[in-house]
Amino acid sequence: MKTKNLQIIIAIILAGFSASTAAQSLDDTLSINEVVVTGSKHEISRKSMPLNISVLSKDELNEIHESAALSVISQRIPGVFVTERGVTGYSIGSSSAGQISIRGVSGEPNARILVLIDGSPQYMGIFGHPLPNSYVTSDLEKVEVIKGPASMLYGSNAMGGAINFITKKSGKEGVSGEASLGYGSFNTLNYRANAAFNKKNFSMFVSYNHDQTDGHRDSSLFEIDNAYIKARYQISRNLSIMADYNIAKFFNEDPGPEGSTANKFTADIMRGKASFSIKNTYENVEGGLAGFYNYGEHILSDGWHSTDANFGLSLFEGFKLFEGNLITLGADYKNFGGEGNNSFPPNENQDKWVSITEMAGYVFARQSINKFALSAGLRIENNSNYGNEIVPQAGLAYNLSENTNLKASLSKGFRSPLVMETYLFLPNPDLKPESMMNYELGWSQTFLKKKLTSEISLFWLEGKNAIEQIPNIPPPPMFKRANTGSFTHKGIEIETRMQLMRNLSSEINYSYLNMKTPRLGAPENMLFAGFNYKLEKLSFVLQANYIAGLYSRLDNAATAGVSEEALENYFLLNAGVKYRPLKWAEIYVSGKNLLDKKYQINYGYPMPGINLMTGLNLKF
Repeated sequence: MKTKNLQIIIAIILAGFSASTAAQSLDDTLSINEVVVTGSKHEISRKSMPLNISVLSKDELNEIHESAALSVISQRIPGVFVTERGVTGYSIGSSSAGQISIRGVSGEPNARILVLIDGSPQYMGIFGHPLPNSYVTSDLEKVEVIKGPASMLYGSNAMGGAINFITKKSGKEGVSGEASLGYGSFNTLNYRANAAFNKKNFSMFVSYNHDQTDGHRDSSLFEIDNAYIKARYQISRNLSIMADYNIAKFFNEDPGPEGSTANKFTADIMRGKASFSIKNTYENVEGGLAGFYNYGEHILSDGWHSTDANFGLSLFEGFKLFEGNLITLGADYKNFGGEGNNSFPPNENQDKWVSITEMAGYVFARQSINKFALSAGLRIENNSNYGNEIVPQAGLAYNLSENTNLKASLSKGFRSPLVMETYLFLPNPDLKPESMMNYELGWSQTFLKKKLTSEISLFWLEGKNAIEQIPNIPPPPMFKRANTGSFTHKGIEIETRMQLMRNLSSEINYSYLNMKTPRLGAPENMLFAGFNYKLEKLSFVLQANYIAGLYSRLDNAATAGVSEEALENYFLLNAGVKYRPLKWAEIYVSGKNLLDKKYQINYGYPMPGINLMTGLNLKF
C-alpha cells in the first residue's frame, strides 16, 4: 500500500515540474512577488525569516467558496491538518472536529497551536483552545502560519506553531463593500456582507456572516452568526490607534458516532473578543501596546454550563541601532480562567472561578550582514502555578543569490497545563509543562524568471512531558491525566508555485511526517495539487488532496485496549467556476468530493459525498 501511495505522489509532483518546464518557452514575464510577513512582530521579508512561515492571500482563501478558514489552511499548507466531520461546522465536545495539527503536534484539548487575530491570542479561558467555527474567510486579508514553535514570541499555547488571521483593511477613499449569498447541498445556506470606510486618517471595517446547514446525517444541524467591527485612526504620521470587537454565536447538534445508541448531543455557544492597540512608527523605533479580552458561555446538553474569560496586555518596542540591526524588547501579561458545573468527577473547584496568570519578558535581535540575516531571541515566562520557563530561539537565513535562499533554525516550544487539566476534568495539580525542541533546515529556489518557486523544509522535533489521558485503576474515573514521556517527529515539506502562462497558475505541496508514536489527526502523507485558470470574465479552479496514513482511532493506553486502530487513506477532488457578467457581480458554482469518496476523519463520522454550492458575490 505504501508503494502505491508513493507512486501517486511522485507522479503528481513530476507532472507539475513537467508543466513548469514547458513554460520556459512562453514569453510571459509575470513573476511571483516577494511576501512580507509579521512573524517577528515587525514586517519583514519572508525570505529573511529563519522560521518556516506559510502565507495564504485573500484570493487563495476564496478560490473555492469555503466559509471556514481552517478548512482552506488544512487543504493548502503542507504539514498542517485540521479534522472535519461534516459539510460545515466543527462542533464541540468529546467528538468534536477542528483539531489543529502542525507537524503532528496536536491533541485533546486543542491547545498546542495558538490562533491569533491581528496578533491577539484567541482561546477559551478554561480549555485553552480556539473555537474553530469563529474564523471566516470573508473577513481576512491573509493568513500567516508559523510551522514549528512560536513560544519565544507568544508564550505557552504556541508550542507547535501559530496561525495569525490578519483581517481586511480599507484600501481606497470613501465607502466600499461586498455581499454574497450561497446555497448548496444538505440545505446549506450562507450569506454575508461587509463594508469599509476610509477617509483621510480614519478607517473602519464591519462585517456580518451567517452559515447554516441541516448536515448530511440526521440530527447534525449547525448554525452560526458572526459579527465583526474594526476601526483605525492615524493620530499623526508616527502614531495610530486601532480597536475591534467580534462576537460569534453558534448552535449545533451531534448525532454521535455512526451506530451509536446515545441521544444526540447539542451545544449552544457564545464567544466574544475585543482588542485595542496603539502603535508608533519612527525611522529607528517601532512598536506598540496591545490589549485583548476574550469571553464566552457554553451550554451543553449533557448538563455542562460554563463561563470563561482571558485577557492580556502586550508591550513591545523595536530599535534599529545601526545598519541592518533590529532589537525588540517585549513584555506580556495574560490571565485566563472560568467556572463550570457538572465536572467529572465532581471536585472542590466545581462552580468556583479558577484562573492562572502568566507574565513574560523577551528580547529578540536580528542582524543583516551582506547576504546573511542572523536572529536570536530569549523569553523568560512565569506561570503562577508552574514557575519559570526559559525559551530560546535562534536562526540563520542566507541569500546565496537573488534566486536561492537557505535557512537553519532551532527553537523551543512549551505548554503549561490548562485550567481544565489542573482543576476540572480529570484534574491533576502535579502535571508538569510540556516542552519540545525543533531543529529545521530550509531551501527555497526560484526558476524561470521567478515564474516557478520551490521550497523544501526538513525538520526534527523532540518533546517531553506530553500530557495525555491514561487508564486509572480502580475507577472512578476510568482515566486520569498524566505526563506520559517523550515524543519524536521528523519530516519533510515541499511547496511549489508555478505561473505556467499568463492565465494559468498551479501549486503543488507535499509533506511527509514520521512519528515515533502515531497521533490522531496527523497524516503521514499529505499532497495538494491546485490549478487556477482565468480568462477574461471566467475563472476555473481544480484542486486535489491526497491523504495517507491518517489515524481516526488508535488502540493504545488512552483507550485501554477497547478499540481497534482505524487508518484512513483517501483522495479528494474539488472544483470551482466563477463568472463575472458585470464588474460588480460574480456568479459561482463549487463542488467538493466530486469523486464521491467514502472516508472518515473523526472515527464514526462519515464525511459527506458529493456536495455542491452555488451563489452570487457582489462588490460596490
